[in-house]
Amino acid sequence: MAKKSKLKMIPLGGLNEIGKNMYLYEYENEILVVDAGLAFPDEEMFGVDLVIPDITYLEKNKDKVKGIVLTHGHEDHIGALPYVLKKLNVPVYGTRFTIGLVENKLKEHNLLSKAKMNRVRQGDKVKLGRFVVEFIHSNHSIVDAVILAIHTPEGVIVHTGDFKIDCTPINGPMIDLARLGELGKKGVLALLSDSTNVERQGYTMSESIVGETFEEIFQNAKTQRIIVATFASNVHRVQQIINAAVKHNRKVAVSGRSMENVVEVATTLGYMEIPQGTLIEIDQIDKYPPHKIVICTTGSQGEPMAALSRMAMSDHRQVEIGKGDLVVISASPIPGNEKSIAKVIDELFKHGADVLYKSLADIHVSGHACQEELKIMMGVTKPKYFIPVHGDFRYLVQHAKLAQKMGIPQENVFIMENGKVLEFNRNEAKITGSVPSGKVLVDGLGVGDVGNIVLRDRKHLSQDGLIVVVVTIDGKTKEVVAGPDIISRGFVYVREAEGLMDDVKQVAQDSLATCKNNKTTDWSSIKNTVKSHLTTYLYQKTKRRPMILPVIMEV
Repeated sequence: MAKKSKLKMIPLGGLNEIGKNMYLYEYENEILVVDAGLAFPDEEMFGVDLVIPDITYLEKNKDKVKGIVLTHGHEDHIGALPYVLKKLNVPVYGTRFTIGLVENKLKEHNLLSKAKMNRVRQGDKVKLGRFVVEFIHSNHSIVDAVILAIHTPEGVIVHTGDFKIDCTPINGPMIDLARLGELGKKGVLALLSDSTNVERQGYTMSESIVGETFEEIFQNAKTQRIIVATFASNVHRVQQIINAAVKHNRKVAVSGRSMENVVEVATTLGYMEIPQGTLIEIDQIDKYPPHKIVICTTGSQGEPMAALSRMAMSDHRQVEIGKGDLVVISASPIPGNEKSIAKVIDELFKHGADVLYKSLADIHVSGHACQEELKIMMGVTKPKYFIPVHGDFRYLVQHAKLAQKMGIPQENVFIMENGKVLEFNRNEAKITGSVPSGKVLVDGLGVGDVGNIVLRDRKHLSQDGLIVVVVTIDGKTKEVVAGPDIISRGFVYVREAEGLMDDVKQVAQDSLATCKNNKTTDWSSIKNTVKSHLTTYLYQKTKRRPMILPVIMEV
């Protein structure tokens, strides 16, 4: 590649996956970071709480990092910030609501006093080294979302973040297509665009459609208590629920920690208007007749610990679901959550509640652009290079095909992978190498201490259980003094398999005798012999392979 090109784009997360969004722009010896999100663990990550990007490259180049710029306040874009800021204390820039949510998060990690938070408004420009970042008003399923125009010495990069084109948004103006068009006329070097809904044709419905549906639901549920589950961060949605409640003279109670946090931040910053006397504490709901109550709750994804799941499982301290309740699930399943949501819906029906979910009514619209809106974004920005982001591999491929239909040449469309380095300038673009990237797993207070080997062991334990063989051996004579004792967990119920346990004990004894006859005195060799004999025996007998841990004590 020509030496002239000094501009690089490096994704550390957000490609070939949903979540964990993090993108680096590097020019000479300066780095700008866009977003720092987390992903939630899949079913193969036993016991893991969160997944965050690997920031080894940033740590090695921490002196180059000028700042972190945020597109909006969803967890998949801000959730990794506390972990990143512990390693790199750099300035963070975001809109008021986004920074409000980040500050709540940093409080929990005791980082707020050290963090350098900077609030910006739509239309502002911030200079960070050779980068000038312009914040352009956008529409999404959270307030204060922005599209970033990153002005670099090589040209302008438009980084959409999550967006949709909503002509009738609930709060504030529609997406600033005029400014994007101005940039397009002057010339956009590269467009990085949201691929989440690329498989859906047409346009995403406006959020105001949901308001009309809520109005209808409240009108028809005159005698019922209404419980609405939605994403806590969707302030527009919560505002529409409150509007409908006020119109129909109902009190609103909020359940779920994230919902309480968001409502508090949104009302404090003026993004939500709640007439005085409308909000009540969740433990006051019994003081009002059911038809005067609306409960706004978390748990629209069937998360086991969220408020709606606890209500469905009769495990919620203040709310008991019963006949006459109307539960509205105002969200669509995130891929992978379908089973959990179906289980919660089934449990709600068992309690005698009426349940409305997306397949029954227009009670949810997406926050992401469908095909026609994605085409509009390409059409107004007219980028030279196109890089689809935010999504599984098939989404990136479909979005790349869409770009080619819009006239962007195939050689100017790059389907990237996390960690790959794209170098580009006005004349050419090329993938030139890679940097460390991947998943860092957070389990409790441990960050990165659970890796593939630990996960493999956890999977093994979950599938076949564990057998511990405890033996005490005389240090001088090498004779067995006590044992072998057999402890089984998750393999068989010992009381109902005493014959098998006796056989296991005998095989262990025989293994130890073999070691003695062969004059094997090395602890690891003895352990391996016991393990090998038991593994073979148990597989023959049960066709299972439990984890076998021999423990040898010397006296």
